[in-house]
Amino acid sequence: MTDIVTLTMNPALDISTTADRVVATDKVRCGVPRRDPGGGGINVARVLTALGEPATAVFPSGGHSGRALEDLIASEGVRAHTVTIRRSTRESFTVNEDRTGLQYRFVLPGPELAAVEVDACLHALASTAQGARFIVASGSLPPGVPVDFFQTVADVVSGVGARLVVDTSGPPLRALRRGVYLLKPSIRELRDYVGHDLRSVDDQVAAARAIVDRGVCAVVVVSLGADGAVHVTTEGAEHTRSLHVPVVSGIGAGDSMVAGIVFGLTRGWELRDAVRYGVAAGAAAIGSPGTALCDRAEVDRCYALLSSGGAGET
Repeated sequence: MTDIVTLTMNPALDISTTADRVVATDKVRCGVPRRDPGGGGINVARVLTALGEPATAVFPSGGHSGRALEDLIASEGVRAHTVTIRRSTRESFTVNEDRTGLQYRFVLPGPELAAVEVDACLHALASTAQGARFIVASGSLPPGVPVDFFQTVADVVSGVGARLVVDTSGPPLRALRRGVYLLKPSIRELRDYVGHDLRSVDDQVAAARAIVDRGVCAVVVVSLGADGAVHVTTEGAEHTRSLHVPVVSGIGAGDSMVAGIVFGLTRGWELRDAVRYGVAAGAAAIGSPGTALCDRAEVDRCYALLSSGGAGET
């Protein structure tokens, strides 16, 4: 039994490297590659495990890349419940350009899942989630998975008594209707969701509150990048500011934020403190190289700095 279970329907073997310069047509000579497990829920489980709150990652896996992914997850001490699929797990590729500091990210769509494989993932989630307190469903959906899949997950989770946290975008986000405890869109994803600009914090709060008022979820946490996060409930809203940190890599920052929030909630913290810890985890991840995520010491340092500076009420 575990308190936290994560679900990743489109995991990836993340490969990152460096190059002096990325030039079209010419061969781009790269540095030594780094390989990490990837995909929203898998990253959340990795960060939670690093923070000292073990989580079980549920995900489909296939082919040589899938086996490499499983080996990497095991090497980090993350518990896993895999569903074997016929096609190979996708790979993603990131190049950090030394000359400019720019980062180029190439994200593949993932293998098409058969209906029986999608059902197997749902069964694996239901069995693993028995007794869990939080379920985190995060990331994109690969081909073959219905657009309302996360709503199906919400219905499954309601049967096991856990709180559901969802971090997704586009049509799967718009298909959610009920049963979510916490929804974590980025500002770009929330803007796409409502179909218009959200220029001020008041605009962001209004858009998030409309989602809460429709009964989709109890809490919306909008990640604002360098500006931190805004969280909204029926009782009010609060803006948590972030830290100014050198940007080394943006990979996994949102997943780290989700993990930090869930970590705090699992420990029984107030929502504002959990969100602040999530913002700290996101800031720590931004300072990590390539596809690496944050570590506990840096998250705690960032959290202490944020706590001493306070947060702004909205």
